Amino acid sequence: MSLIVYGVPLSPYVRKVCLCLAAKQLDYKLEIVSPFNQPAWFFELNPLGRIPALKDGDLVLADSSVICQYLDDKYTGNTALLGDTVEQTAQVRWLEKYADYELAPLTTFTVFQQRVINLGMQKVCDESLVKLAMNEQLPPHFDYLEGVLGHNDYFVGNALTLADIAFASQIINMQHAGEQINAQRWPNLAALFERVKALPAMQTLLQSEQAMLASMQ
Repeated sequence: MSLIVYGVPLSPYVRKVCLCLAAKQLDYKLEIVSPFNQPAWFFELNPLGRIPALKDGDLVLADSSVICQYLDDKYTGNTALLGDTVEQTAQVRWLEKYADYELAPLTTFTVFQQRVINLGMQKVCDESLVKLAMNEQLPPHFDYLEGVLGHNDYFVGNALTLADIAFASQIINMQHAGEQINAQRWPNLAALFERVKALPAMQTLLQSEQAMLASMQ
C-alpha cells in the first residue's frame, strides 16, 4: 500500500483527506501523528509540523487542500471531486476554502476546542465563546451556505464534491462538541450534512472517532 496519511481522525483536515481517498476508492494507511508534540521525524515530511501529510510512493505532500487536489488530478479514473468544468472547479475550491477558513475557526477551533480538547486536557471550557460562535458568528455563514446550496442535494453540479466533504468535515467537529445545525432555520444545509454523514466511509471514520473521544473522557 503506497498511500499513507499522517494525522489523527478527529482533525477535520485529516477527515477531509480520508473521505476523498474513500470517494476515489483508494486504499490507504492512516499513521497516527498528533497535532501536538509531533515526533521529530514528522518534520521531515512537513517542516511546519501540521497534519495531515500524505506519502504516495516517493512523493510527500502537506496541506489538505493540496493533497485532495493532487488525488483528484492523479487518479482521474475515479469519481471527480473538483467538478466537471472550469466553472465548477472554481466553485468547489471557493467553498472548500470557505469551510477551511471561515467555518473552521468557529466549529473546530472554538466549539470543539473548548468543549472537547480543553476538557480532555483538563482545561477550562469557556462557554461564552461557544455561545458567541453558535448564536452570533456561525449563523451568517450558515445563511450564506444555505443560499448557495438552494434546494440541490449538493453544493456544485448536484454531485458529491470536495466542497460537500470540507463542509461536513467541519460540522462533524461541531457535532462532537454537542451542537447541531438548526434544521428549521437551515433545512437544506442540515439535510446535506446528514447526506454526507450517512456515507459508508464517513460512518467508518466516525466509529474510530467515537472510540478516540471516549478515551479522552
